[in-house]
Amino acid sequence: MRKDPITQGPADPLEEYLLNLTRRRFFGKVAGSLGAALGGAALADLTMAKGALAGSVSNEAAGILSNLPHYAPRAKRVIYLHMEGAPSQLDLYDHKPGLVDRFDQDLPDSVRNGQRITGMTSGQARFPVAPTMFRFDRHENNEGGVWLSELLPHTGSVAHEICFINSLHTSAINHEPGITFFQTGTEQPGRPSFGAWVSYGLGSANRNLPSFVVMITQGLGNMQALSARFWGSGFLPSEHQGCKLRAGRDAVLHLRDPDGLTREDRRQMLDLVSEINAREFQDSLDPEVQARIAQHEMAYRMQMSVPELTDFSDESEATLAMYGPDVRKPGSFAANCLMARRLSERGVRFVQLYMRGWDQHGNLPGELRAQAGAVDQPQAALIKDLRQRGLLDDTLVLWAGEFGRTVYCQGPLARENYGRDHHPRCFTVWLAGGGVKPGISWGKTDEFGYNVIENPVEVHDLHATMLHLLGFEHKRLTFRHEGRDYRLTDVHGKVVRGIMA
Repeated sequence: MRKDPITQGPADPLEEYLLNLTRRRFFGKVAGSLGAALGGAALADLTMAKGALAGSVSNEAAGILSNLPHYAPRAKRVIYLHMEGAPSQLDLYDHKPGLVDRFDQDLPDSVRNGQRITGMTSGQARFPVAPTMFRFDRHENNEGGVWLSELLPHTGSVAHEICFINSLHTSAINHEPGITFFQTGTEQPGRPSFGAWVSYGLGSANRNLPSFVVMITQGLGNMQALSARFWGSGFLPSEHQGCKLRAGRDAVLHLRDPDGLTREDRRQMLDLVSEINAREFQDSLDPEVQARIAQHEMAYRMQMSVPELTDFSDESEATLAMYGPDVRKPGSFAANCLMARRLSERGVRFVQLYMRGWDQHGNLPGELRAQAGAVDQPQAALIKDLRQRGLLDDTLVLWAGEFGRTVYCQGPLARENYGRDHHPRCFTVWLAGGGVKPGISWGKTDEFGYNVIENPVEVHDLHATMLHLLGFEHKRLTFRHEGRDYRLTDVHGKVVRGIMA
């Protein structure tokens, strides 16, 4: 057998898999001869799981996650609204009226201070300041008022419920690593997503629906790649990966039985497949086999629960009108926001909505006006709807992009038109509900909106804070993989207590 020169293990992945099967069979035989207790210990050790055993073994039955959450949670679930492409904080949230007098002036070198920029503007001869062309209006909150863009009047109407964080910053400067970092806590692909970690920690509250659901709105303008690994489970058991709901007749592909197949036929077929998989698990002790059994059973139950979920006929006309005219259009941001509320009230732990098309390097005013118009009313309606149904206090809502946009213009500058490059140094996200202090702004940027000058918050801090509100000590929510305890916040992160109610 060939060996890897570094790890001294098998160099061929198939050989490694077969070796693992042999190990599992050996310890399975030992477990059988020494008793069920030793067998359970061997299985837990072999799977290296501090989390739940996959599939049909419940958290409590496994006895492993019974100590979670670590303390009483403020939030029971998350709705994460991700604006893919990075919205311009300077045109939406971070009010800098003094920039009007600096129109077309070069950004001072002392402000940029040699900081890294992308290749898209590194060759520019000048870095002209581009003030926003949009008016900002003052909205009531718990600090005497907050300034928001005229593009977000509906969001302004719920400003008293929102905590705006103007001082977020990240290490990533390009979209793929930026989104990966925001979703998984690292710029390197392959780690579990935020939603998978929450599913792993909290488990399911509705056996008929997945604990982690993803929906996508296509938006407009420059689209970045949207990889399924952004909602993947990584090395966590695969039952924790996000389930993508599609727009249209088939929310989940292949969920409907083909013509001529009855539900009784499907049940018999599933029982047979489960029996075969159970025999395979006895031989291999591979936890993914049990995960496969559990996912088959979940799909069978979803055949009944998903059609009811996606049918808005039981919603009042007042509720539909609150979400706006696009709510009856499948896949629209309005429809997905309403769906997020329906999923949340049915016990889904983590709902993630992606809105694509916020990457505005040119023609920012026109594209931003359309994008903001698509999200403003639905996201405000979501907050109001959760509040009136008594769900907001234990539902944590996050609105974020992967980074911000520059104060200087990319390409030609005109008062009516401009573009902005990527800017990781500072940007704005907001939180609502779930134990967050409502109606406040946290952190400040300098007069150019270029650097954080007060209460900086990094992505790991945001993750640590949200996990804290969900009842987890982020350093202790771990999973052992390849001999190391991994966590969402890696070796970083501190809880931002100043934004907690």
